[in-house]
Amino acid sequence: MEVEKIMQNLEQKHPGESEFLQAVREVLLSVKDIYNQHPEFEKAKIIERIVEPERIVMFRVPWTDDKGDVHVNIGYRVQFNSAIGPYKGGLRFHPSVNLSIMKFLGFEQTFKNALTTLPMGGAKGGSDFSIRGRSDAEVMRFCQSFMAELYRHIGPNVDVPAGDIGVGGREIGYLFGMYKKLTTQWEGVLTGKGMEWGGSILRPEATGYGALYFVNQMLQTRNIDIKGKSVVISGFGNVAWGAAKKATELGAKVITISGPDGYIYDPAGISGEKIEYMLELRATGNDICSPYADKFEGSKFVEGKKPWECKADIYLTCATQNELNGQDADMILAHKPDCVAEVSNMGCTADAVTKFVEAQQLFAPGKAVNAGGVATSGLEMTQNSIRLHWSGQEVDEKLHYIMHSIHEQCVKYGTQPDGYIDYVKGANVAGFMKVAHAMMAQGVV
Repeated sequence: MEVEKIMQNLEQKHPGESEFLQAVREVLLSVKDIYNQHPEFEKAKIIERIVEPERIVMFRVPWTDDKGDVHVNIGYRVQFNSAIGPYKGGLRFHPSVNLSIMKFLGFEQTFKNALTTLPMGGAKGGSDFSIRGRSDAEVMRFCQSFMAELYRHIGPNVDVPAGDIGVGGREIGYLFGMYKKLTTQWEGVLTGKGMEWGGSILRPEATGYGALYFVNQMLQTRNIDIKGKSVVISGFGNVAWGAAKKATELGAKVITISGPDGYIYDPAGISGEKIEYMLELRATGNDICSPYADKFEGSKFVEGKKPWECKADIYLTCATQNELNGQDADMILAHKPDCVAEVSNMGCTADAVTKFVEAQQLFAPGKAVNAGGVATSGLEMTQNSIRLHWSGQEVDEKLHYIMHSIHEQCVKYGTQPDGYIDYVKGANVAGFMKVAHAMMAQGVV
């Protein structure tokens, strides 16, 4: 496999899709050695097929605001790969959504889902709609219009969307209600549902919980105890909330959260009442950093900066893609941390990832670290299929097992001759090999 040649061809086909091309390059660089050991992959053009989505659906989403004005957004569903199961991946409602981001997320989702050990293919979707400042009625009308097109392309054995940035329990409810009305079917076609109507316990927290289980196992490979460690977290959504909650339960101390306007530094630790207050503020749709600093004595709001400048033992990206760049990586490495992990999807730029790996920093990519969210969505699909509801303890035990299995796969494929575990390579190779073998078995389709 000639990575640069493949990338040049992709760039000619898909100019300007920087996020997608970044994600593809990372995977190709990781898997090229093992790929070249399998001439049958080359003959079947596995790489050329695996980097192109099986299907892309784009559509307009017209909706009316509370004043009666008509708006039009763009909707997407990128069904990337179904070799190992029905398409599975979230929906994102955010102004930054474009085709490149949808393709990058769908590509990443393919390998992340393969790592979970569950039979799920990779997909992603969403719209450039912003929920900020919109009433419940406006959000409902948008979701109904979005689903009026999407319902044709999804189903419990075809494609099962979930939530992502801008799509929480409220939005999933509106989307599910419209799907049910249009199809007259009650089926597990969306995950992240409410507890009363097919949802899974722990789903909102699962990404953050799973990430901390994975981070804890990483630390144990170097005989490091997570208890008493300080943790820098970015973001303040579901992922950051779950990560902060589980880190605290495991005995660590979370000292930052962040928003678009800056970050909060709280040396006393962000836990208990403070996390609950963070959730209250987030529900208002407003930034949380400034009000938090006003309420809790000893905390400080640092405007216009990212939390990576704070010294800590563990650093977790929990906001969005490429939020940690090469300069940030230099700052973090100067702090000599125990561990860095992407809890957001592709939270680090390629430059930052290279610096962490070259420094042999304990570092893991999002497709491994944050797989707990989609894994729990997979468990919700199972519960819906068998018409059962598992307890929180049962779901948590299964999540523990899945994250342990992902860590084992990363160690298997990522351990270098000098003993350093390259989790980026391990995760990419493990996910790729599972998908590639499934594609080989199913012929050229």
